[in-house]
Amino acid sequence: MPGREAKRLPRGRHPLSREQVESDQRIRILLAVAESMAEQGYVATPVADVIRTAGVSRETFYRLFDDKLDAFLAAFDVAGELLVEVMRSAVHSEGTPIERVERALGAYLDTIAASPGYARLFLIEVYAAGPAAMQRRHDVQALIGDELADVFGARTAASRFAGQTVVASVSAMLVGPLVAQDSDAIVALGPRVLELVRRMYEAGILSD
Repeated sequence: MPGREAKRLPRGRHPLSREQVESDQRIRILLAVAESMAEQGYVATPVADVIRTAGVSRETFYRLFDDKLDAFLAAFDVAGELLVEVMRSAVHSEGTPIERVERALGAYLDTIAASPGYARLFLIEVYAAGPAAMQRRHDVQALIGDELADVFGARTAASRFAGQTVVASVSAMLVGPLVAQDSDAIVALGPRVLELVRRMYEAGILSD
């Protein structure tokens, strides 16, 4: 997920195109959404706080986004797209199903631990943002569940549902460590979840 290393544009004249300027401003706003809402939550974060953190004008914000929800959804999409890509890269690599899931789970948890602001948007604040945000959350979770099911060759509705249950459970277990800002606890979930997945796979629950 994007880090906080995005730099502000230099003052005065510069050689950047309008598109480059707007891209820089958009990135800064998305970073500001994650930072502000990680500290205050979606409901308690006004647009003014996002603007101040991003270092852009109100005019700039509303040129790029319709409102706070629009900016939130854009930041959420960045997080969701990256998480799905991280998972896909790992599960489509070489190895046994368990080895591939181990890499995917580790990459997922490492990404969550490294970007707690975006992770809070994805896993916690999404529920405060309303139905549109929650539908996005559901869609991304379903994609990740489908990737897991495909790794194990799940053919039945029951086995694919078991994969979705694993994904939902991991998401739920991450809430506590995120609230506590405990990155070690996030990463530590990996071996425990993998052992459960291994047992489910060996019992045929994930692959029938």
